[in-house]
Amino acid sequence: MTIKEFATLFNQSGTDIHINKHICMLGGMYLFLSIMIYCMDMADAKVFIPYLVLLIYLMISELYLQRKSPLNNWAYAMFSQLYIGLPFAMLNVLAFQTNSLTNSAEYNPILPLSIFIFIWLNDTGAYCVGSLFGKHRLFERISPKKSWEGSLGGGTIAIGSSIAMASYFTFLNTVEWIGLSLVVVVFATWGDLTESLLKRQLGVKDSGQILPGHGGMLDRFDSALMAIPAAVVYLYLIELV
Repeated sequence: MTIKEFATLFNQSGTDIHINKHICMLGGMYLFLSIMIYCMDMADAKVFIPYLVLLIYLMISELYLQRKSPLNNWAYAMFSQLYIGLPFAMLNVLAFQTNSLTNSAEYNPILPLSIFIFIWLNDTGAYCVGSLFGKHRLFERISPKKSWEGSLGGGTIAIGSSIAMASYFTFLNTVEWIGLSLVVVVFATWGDLTESLLKRQLGVKDSGQILPGHGGMLDRFDSALMAIPAAVVYLYLIELV
């Protein structure tokens, strides 16, 4: 649904861009499922071959459709997979970890859930603190309502929640939990600003109307699209350390 909104935004932008949203949606869904199966040790790398076929189809189809902007169509179709499909699919990397003793994949829903908990608490805290004390604009050119005070307040609440989570979920220690929440808060803010920049360039307020008063699915998950990959990189880095 998020990829569909992304494609619709550009298809209706009046810029001669036409993204094959159905193939892009199929690609995003298949990427999610294939990475899940791969992380569960139920298949090897061959599971990604159909996804590669879909990407090749998106490239070759422009040769025959004779549209005005084939280069832009290629670029934005591939960007839908990089910007939306891949981050959602990487939730599986967080959810399935290999047990070193049994050498098998184990399901752990806490890590992917924690990403959204930190994002929700950060957003709620930023709104409340920003409404009360916000005076200094964070990025006025792109999002005039966001303030430094709100961002710091939301981040503080999210980091505080990570300390509480460390008491109940000990597969990460307190410092690692705090580091994860900090990474999520910073990259979630950048994710939100990135989508705001995208909408500003296209001249739209919301990505969709599926959630009355809240915009579309892309509006709801914009923060997660950067926070999820950043969290994966962070967790791999502390594992190497």
